[in-house]
Amino acid sequence: MGFATCFSCKMMKMLWNAGVSFSFSLSATLCLLNWTAALDIPLEALGHTNIEQLPTITEQSPTSQVAFPFDEKFPIKCEAKGNPHPEFKWTKDGQPFDPSNDPRVTMVENSGTFIIGNSGNISEFQGVYRCSATNKLGTAISEEIEIIIPTIPKFPKEKNPPITVEEGNAVVLQCNPPKGIPPLKIHWMTISLQHIDQDERVSVGLNGDLYFSNVLEKDSRRDYCCFAAFPRIRTIVQKTPMTLIVNRIQSFNDTESSVTSGANSILQRRPKLLTPSGGHSTINIVKGNVLQLECIAEGLPTPKIEWTRLDGELPKRAAFPNQGKLLKISEVTEAENGLYQCNAANALGKVLHNFQVTVEEPPRWLSKPESMIYTIGADVTLDCKAAGKPEPTIQWKVNGVPLRNVPVSIDNQIVRRNVKKTDSAVYQCEASNKHGTILASANILVMNLPPMLLTDNNLEYAAVEGKDVLLDCKVFGSPHPVVEWDREDSASPVQGPKYFIYENGSLNIKNTIKEDSGLYTCLTGNTEGKAAITAILDIRDATQIVEPPENIKVLRGSTAQFTCGAKYDSASANDFQVSWNKDNEEITFIHTDNSRFYVEDGVLQIINVSSEDQGNYTCVASTALDQAQETAALIVLDVPDPPEDLKLSEPKNTSVRLNWTPGNSHNKPITEFIVEYEESRWKPGDWHELVRVAGNHTSALLKLHGHVDYQFRVSAVNEIGRSQPSDPSDRYKTLPRAPENNPGGIVMEGNLPNEIHIKWEPLKPIEQNGPGLEYKVSWRRKGVEDNWNEEIVKRHSFFIRNTPTFEPYEIQIQAINHLGFGPEPKVVTGFSGEDFPESAPQNVAVEIMNSTVIKVNWLRVPQENIRGHLGGYRVHWWKVRSLLEEKRGHSEKHSLTFPGDRNHGMVPGLKPFSEYSLIVMAFNGRGNGPASAPFTFKTPEGVPEHPALLRVASFNKDSITLLWVPPLEQNGILTGHMLQYQLINDTEELGNLHNITISDLTVTRWKVGGLEASSKYKFYMSACTRVGCGKPITEEGITTMEGVVASDTNSRHTPDLSIPTTTLSPVANVSLSSIGKGNWKISEAVNISQNFHIIEGLDPGSEYTIRLMTKNWVDNTSIFEDVVETRGKAYAGIYDGISTQGWFIGVMCAVALLTLIMLIACFVQRNKGGKYSVKEKEDLHPDLESQGINEDTFCEYSDNDEKPLKGSLESLDGEMKAAESGDSLAGYADEEHDQFNEDGSFIGEYAAHRNKGPVGVNGNSKGLHPVTA
Repeated sequence: MGFATCFSCKMMKMLWNAGVSFSFSLSATLCLLNWTAALDIPLEALGHTNIEQLPTITEQSPTSQVAFPFDEKFPIKCEAKGNPHPEFKWTKDGQPFDPSNDPRVTMVENSGTFIIGNSGNISEFQGVYRCSATNKLGTAISEEIEIIIPTIPKFPKEKNPPITVEEGNAVVLQCNPPKGIPPLKIHWMTISLQHIDQDERVSVGLNGDLYFSNVLEKDSRRDYCCFAAFPRIRTIVQKTPMTLIVNRIQSFNDTESSVTSGANSILQRRPKLLTPSGGHSTINIVKGNVLQLECIAEGLPTPKIEWTRLDGELPKRAAFPNQGKLLKISEVTEAENGLYQCNAANALGKVLHNFQVTVEEPPRWLSKPESMIYTIGADVTLDCKAAGKPEPTIQWKVNGVPLRNVPVSIDNQIVRRNVKKTDSAVYQCEASNKHGTILASANILVMNLPPMLLTDNNLEYAAVEGKDVLLDCKVFGSPHPVVEWDREDSASPVQGPKYFIYENGSLNIKNTIKEDSGLYTCLTGNTEGKAAITAILDIRDATQIVEPPENIKVLRGSTAQFTCGAKYDSASANDFQVSWNKDNEEITFIHTDNSRFYVEDGVLQIINVSSEDQGNYTCVASTALDQAQETAALIVLDVPDPPEDLKLSEPKNTSVRLNWTPGNSHNKPITEFIVEYEESRWKPGDWHELVRVAGNHTSALLKLHGHVDYQFRVSAVNEIGRSQPSDPSDRYKTLPRAPENNPGGIVMEGNLPNEIHIKWEPLKPIEQNGPGLEYKVSWRRKGVEDNWNEEIVKRHSFFIRNTPTFEPYEIQIQAINHLGFGPEPKVVTGFSGEDFPESAPQNVAVEIMNSTVIKVNWLRVPQENIRGHLGGYRVHWWKVRSLLEEKRGHSEKHSLTFPGDRNHGMVPGLKPFSEYSLIVMAFNGRGNGPASAPFTFKTPEGVPEHPALLRVASFNKDSITLLWVPPLEQNGILTGHMLQYQLINDTEELGNLHNITISDLTVTRWKVGGLEASSKYKFYMSACTRVGCGKPITEEGITTMEGVVASDTNSRHTPDLSIPTTTLSPVANVSLSSIGKGNWKISEAVNISQNFHIIEGLDPGSEYTIRLMTKNWVDNTSIFEDVVETRGKAYAGIYDGISTQGWFIGVMCAVALLTLIMLIACFVQRNKGGKYSVKEKEDLHPDLESQGINEDTFCEYSDNDEKPLKGSLESLDGEMKAAESGDSLAGYADEEHDQFNEDGSFIGEYAAHRNKGPVGVNGNSKGLHPVTA
C-alpha cells in the first residue's frame, strides 16, 4: 500500500504548487509507515549529508587459519566501517584479549587487524579469536577465527622387532603416522627411496598401514619404511625401518585353487577382512566432501573386491582405485545416503561388509536478518532460519551480547514494535551444529530524513525512436518519498501504459517516438520535506544498415571483401562506428606486416584467405544509443583434405579392396579419388597412379600384379583441385604368377634389304609378375609359310636375317617367366628390309607461277620400283646464272622434300630473271633413288631491290642534293629510278608526295629544288624495271635558314666522303688519315663498278688526307691523294646541337681526365727505366691483306732515336699497326718537305701540298672527279 493510496497525485501537486508543508493524519501516517517498512542507505546519500551508520564488519580472516612455521608473519584481519568510525576489541577463547600489550604484535592503524611476528615461539597465540567493532549506535562482531599453530610432526623413536610370517599368510605393517595439519599422504618405500610395488596382493590402506593379503618369499626385506608427508607445512617424516621375514614352506601358485602334492593346506584359505573389522560400519560424512569406503581382505588365492549399493545404484562418478579395494565418490550429496556393501571373494569363499553412509551438513541459511532503515514508530521483524544435519541451534545477539528481555518466537523470529531512534542496533544471529557455525548480522537503523535527490539536475537523455528510455530520479528519504513526473507541455502528470515509475523514482518511457522529446520534471516529497529535478529527452533516428554484406565464396589464398553501408542520426555522428564480428567474436584490427584483416570506410577485406577464416561475419553499425547489424557467410573453397583411415580388406592374390574416410571437401563436392601405389622392389619411394574412382565412393577394388610389395595412398579431387595425398596404407604383398600382359609397341624395321629388326616395349618391372622374365618371338612369311619360327630371348629386340627384300611377315611376341606363359599374343604384320628405289621420276616439267615461284611436275615411280615404303619425292635445284650476265657458274644447291605419293610440288624463293636447273628423285626408308635428268628453266623479270644507298650530299635554304647507289639485286633490266619526297612538319605529319622519274641510269645525284627554308623533308628512292618499281629506301634532310652558308656535307655528326673511282684498278683500297693524328685507316675493297666510294664515320669540321692505292701495292705510290675538310658543324647544329648538351660536355671532360691519368701512368712507368719492346719488321713491303693485326698495348709508342719508323695504319673499324714504312727515319729526314708528328709517325709529303693536283699513275696524270666533303 503506497503513498498514492493515502493521497491522490492531484492533491500532492496542489500542495507542492501551494508551497505548504505536508501534514498527515494518523491513518495516513500509518499508511506511509507500512509502505516504508525498510530502506537501504545508498552510497550517494552519504555524500549529501552526514548520516550516522551502525558498524559493519567488512573483512576478516578465514574461520580457520594455520600459521605455518616458514611464514615471517601472521596477520589476523578485522576491518569495519561505520559513522562514527568504530573502535575494535578482541576476545581469545571467550576472554578479552588486547593484542597491543604483546611486543611481538603490530597493530594496524584505524583497524582491528594485528600482525603476529614469527619470532620462533608463538604457540601461545593458538586459540579462537573474535573481533568486535563498536560506535555509539551499536556493536558488530566477526565470526570466530581459529588460529592453529602447528608443531612439527614426528614419529616416536622406537625399535621395531623383525616380523616373521610363513609364506602364504597375511601380515600388516603398521605406520601409525603422527598427527599433523591435513592433508596427510603416506608412502611406503625402501631405505633407498624405491616405492614398494602395490597390486591386488599388496596395498596401502587409508590409515597408512601396508597390507599383505598373502606373503611371498620375495616380500622378505629389512627396509620397509613408512614416510608421512604433510604438504601444507612442507614436511616429510620417516618411521624407523621395519624387517619382514617370510619363511618358505613349499612352492605354490598364487593364482591356482590348489597346490602341488605335499603342500601345506593352511596356505589356501577363505577370504577374511583385514580392514574394516566386523560385518557393519557406520560412516558419517559432510556434504561436499569425498566419500571413501575401504575393504582390504586376506586369503589365498588373493581375494577380489566388488562393490554394490543395497538400496540403489552406485553413482556414475563412483571410482574404484587401489585395485578395487576402495570405493570413492567425490562431492557427496544427500543422494549418497544409503547402504553400501563390499564383497571379497576367492575360489574358496567370500566375506561381506556393509557400510551405512549418512551425509551430514554444516549450517546453511534459509533466511537471515537483513540490514534495514526504519522510520520512528515502525514495527521491526527479524527472521533467522537455518538448515543442517544435525539441525543447527539458533542464538540471537544484540551488539555482540546475547539477546535478553526480548521474546523470540518458536520459529526464531524477533518482533520490535514502535521503535525509537535509540533502538538502532546491530542484531546478530548465529547458527551452529557439530560441523560449524555461521553468523549473520543485520544493522537496524531507526531515523527520519527529508527527501534527497541523488540524480543530478538538468541531465540530458537521448534514445532511439522505438526503444525504451529510462529517466533517473533516484531519491532517498525516510519515510520513503513519493515521486511523480510532469512534462513541460502537459498540465497533468505523465500517466498511462506508456509510462512506468520505478520504486526508486526513475521514469521508464516505452516505445518512444519523436514527439516524446522535451523537458521532464521529477517531483518528490515525504513528511520531512520535498525536492525536484529536471531531465531533457532527445529522441533520435535509429541506426540502419542500408547496404548489408552479402554471402560470398572465395578460393583459399585469395582476397575476400564484405561491404557494409549504414545511415544514422546526425546527432550521433561523433560516436558512430562500424565494427566487424566473426562468429560472434569481435575482430581486432592490428596493422602489422602479417595482418590479413583490414577495414576502411566500412569495407572489410580479408587477404590470403585460409580455411580458418570461414564463418559468419557480422557488420555492426553502432552509436552510443543503438546498433544495427547484418550477417553474411564467408565460404572458403579449397582442395579437399586428404582422405584418412586407409584400411585393406578382401585380400586376394590378384586384388585387394582399399577403404578410406574422405576428408573435408571445403565446400566443393569431391568429384573423384585417385589411388596411387608404391612398391618396394623396383622403384621404392616413387608413387604411380593406379585407378580413379567416383567421388561418392569410399573404397576401390584394386587389381594387382604378382610378386609386388604394395603400399597405397589416396588423393581427393574437387572442382578446385587435388588434395595432398593421404598417409600410406599398410603394405600388401602378392605372390608371383605368370605374366598377364604381353609387350606392346612392336616395331619392325628393315635397315638392310635382307633382314628384319624387331623391337618392342618391354614389360614394366611391375608387370613381370615373377622372376625369370623372357620373351618368345614367333615369325613367319605372310601367305607363304604356315609354321611359326620361334626364338626365346631376354632382351627386347630381335633380328631375322636372310629375308627377301620388302616382303610381308607376321610376328608374335609373348612374355614368359618362371611360373608360365603370358596370354596368347596378337599377330603383328610388317615388312622385311627396304632397298634404294630402282628408277627415277620421268617427264619432269616446270610451270612458271611468277618470278620467284615455280611448280614442278613429274610422273610417279612405279610401286614395284620403290622397293620399300615410299617416303616421297625430293627436288634439288641450283642457279646457273643471272640473265643479266653471260657467264655461267654453279651456285649453292637447294632442296625441298615432298612427302607421300604425289606428282608435283611448289618451289619458292627463286631469284627473278635467272636461269636454273633442277632434278627430281624418289626416296624410301633406305634412302634416295636415282635422279631424273636435269631440267633447265628461266625465271621472268621482277622488280628490283631497293637502292643500296641514299644520302644527302648537300643542302641549301631551298634545295637538297641526294646521292644514291643502284640496287645490288636488279632482278631485271633497270629502266630508271623513281624519286619521291614530302614535307614533314613539326608534328611529324607528312605533306603532299611529289614524284620525280629519272630515266638516265648514269645519274646517281639529283638536286631537289624549290624547297622551303629551314624545313624537314623525307625522300623515297626506288629502282624500276619493265615489271615495275621495287621497294624504296628513305632518307631525311633539312634545308638551312635564311643567311646560313650552304654546306656540302651529308652527315649529321660524323660526315661521309664520296670518293670518285672511275679510273681505279680492278682491286683498290682507300686509305684515310686525319691531319695532326697521323694514324691511317684502310677501307674495304672499292667496288669498281661504281664511279664513287663512300667513307663514313668522320668527325665534323676536321681535315683528312685521302689516298687511293692498288691492293697489291709495293711502295707508297698512290693512284689518288688529296686533303679534304669536313664542314658539318652547322648542319649538325641544325639536327641536334649535341656539343652544347650538358651531358655531352660532362662525358668529354671525364674522357679527357681519364686520358690524362693514363698518360701520367705511362710516363711514370717509363721513367722507372722500363722500355717497351717493339716487334721488328720482317718484311719491308708486307701484303696488307695478309698482314696480321698488331694490337699494341695502351701507352706503347715509337722512340725515333732507337727504332725505325713504323707506319700506323687504321682500318675503318679500329686502329691497326698494319705495316712499316719502307724508308728509314734518316732517309725521310733529308727531305725538305717531309713532316713527322710528335710520336715519330709519318704524316706524308702530300700534307704539305694541299693545293696540288692528284699524282698520276705510272707517270700519266688523268683528270679525276673532285673529292667533296
